[in-house]
Amino acid sequence: MLRYIYADDLPRFPQLSRTMFRDRACQFHDRLGWEVSVGEDGFERDDYDDLNPLYVIWERSDGRHGGSMRFLPTTGDTMINDHFLELTDGVEIRSPFIWESTRFCLAPDTDAKVSAALMLGGMELGLANHLSHAVGVFDARMVRIYRRLGWGPTVLGTSGTGKDAISVGLWAFEDDIRPRLLQRAGISSEISRHWYDRSFGAPIAQQDRITA
Repeated sequence: MLRYIYADDLPRFPQLSRTMFRDRACQFHDRLGWEVSVGEDGFERDDYDDLNPLYVIWERSDGRHGGSMRFLPTTGDTMINDHFLELTDGVEIRSPFIWESTRFCLAPDTDAKVSAALMLGGMELGLANHLSHAVGVFDARMVRIYRRLGWGPTVLGTSGTGKDAISVGLWAFEDDIRPRLLQRAGISSEISRHWYDRSFGAPIAQQDRITA
């Protein structure tokens, strides 16, 4: 199932939180070889985890992490504006209607449909909060995968070539994309909305835009 959890609330979900940060270490440090910080506890965390981001997390039936991604408003500190301005020709992306998505992570043995479920979770979040776009930095080779999942980005800029290429892109939050994501994830519209409503305690149509 999908959960939407602010960092401040992660202590309420100790197993889910613990396995998420350990899976991040496995993916980003061990497998991809990124220069990320891994603590003695085996967790991969960075400064943006301290800004009370909103996590979209796939929780397995046993309570462990299956996949996740992290969202922050671009009105505050973001990885793109702090570290990747060369990909946008030096132009900062700041808008109350654009949130940054980072740390797209999958557990090593997760179900194949979890990627689509996470994309669906991102769409629910954007539509509920009246956002226009998500923005993110990604391995340029991921464009094909995102499009296959049913929601490809508009690429704003790319640096490097081949396997070393990284890009920044915008994902538009549009109602007509949602059915494709539901189909790819194998999740009904009613269940997806229930998961979102359960996290925030109100029908999705009544949610106010989050400004924190």
